[in-house]
Amino acid sequence: MKRYIVGLGEALWDVLPEGKKLGGAPANFAYHAGQFGLDTIAISALGEDALADETVKAFEEHNLAYLMPSVPFPTGTVQVTLSGEGIPSYEIKEGVAWDNIPFTPEMEAIAKSARAVCFGSLAQRNEVSRSTIRQFLASTPADCLKICDINLRQQFYSKEILEDSFNLCNILKINDEELVVVSRMFGYEGLDMSDTCKKLVSDYGLKMLVLTCGTNGSYVFTDDGLTSFQDTPKVEVADTVGAGDSFTGSFCACIINGKPVQEAHKTAVRVSAFVCTQNGAMPVVPEELKA
Repeated sequence: MKRYIVGLGEALWDVLPEGKKLGGAPANFAYHAGQFGLDTIAISALGEDALADETVKAFEEHNLAYLMPSVPFPTGTVQVTLSGEGIPSYEIKEGVAWDNIPFTPEMEAIAKSARAVCFGSLAQRNEVSRSTIRQFLASTPADCLKICDINLRQQFYSKEILEDSFNLCNILKINDEELVVVSRMFGYEGLDMSDTCKKLVSDYGLKMLVLTCGTNGSYVFTDDGLTSFQDTPKVEVADTVGAGDSFTGSFCACIINGKPVQEAHKTAVRVSAFVCTQNGAMPVVPEELKA
């Protein structure tokens, strides 16, 4: 059986000013990891509607493998509005298919041989999908990279969900705004940014913590004391939708492919900067950026 890199959670359409585009962090993650020659799959749920058919067609056009059972809820959508700087804000519809992902035997089989799985806090807002994510993670082998990209959106998170997620992952991906929220929530306010990240690595037994700070660069903190920093390239931004997911997918793929942390970090920065120059979350990344 193939050892998949798995994006697990929300499958949805980003409804942007120029039209709707396939989105959702797990599919974006899987798509970008797959551009590095790895077997990847997006796992979620779809409705029994026309938008589900469009989703399947879009996955196939992007050559993205998927496992998405049909459930009696509408396929997910997000209304995305962009600021003058191209920064997105989201209105995420509730009571949708990805809130109700069933844990199937096919999912369990993929989990048992997974090389990596990326999940977030958003898809855990409903108990059904939260349970499926936890069952999936519990079924993975010991060498599986379990990446939590917390992805705080609207009111769809709690300290309990975040704490459980930190305990379930071995790599945490977080941005600077989310770090402020976590610091307040977990009582880390007295620490600076670097010490907060190192404390999270220590407190939750993480292998790595990846911190992205927008135009102010990004960091990787490891459990053996390494800190990697990369500046953010200056590019002409079309929109930032999916840029963080492309960073995570590229970084994960490079680590799986045996690159040192600093090299994986450098590649992830280049890829995410390129994605910011494109409309939508799933552009084809030029080969020279993946070297």
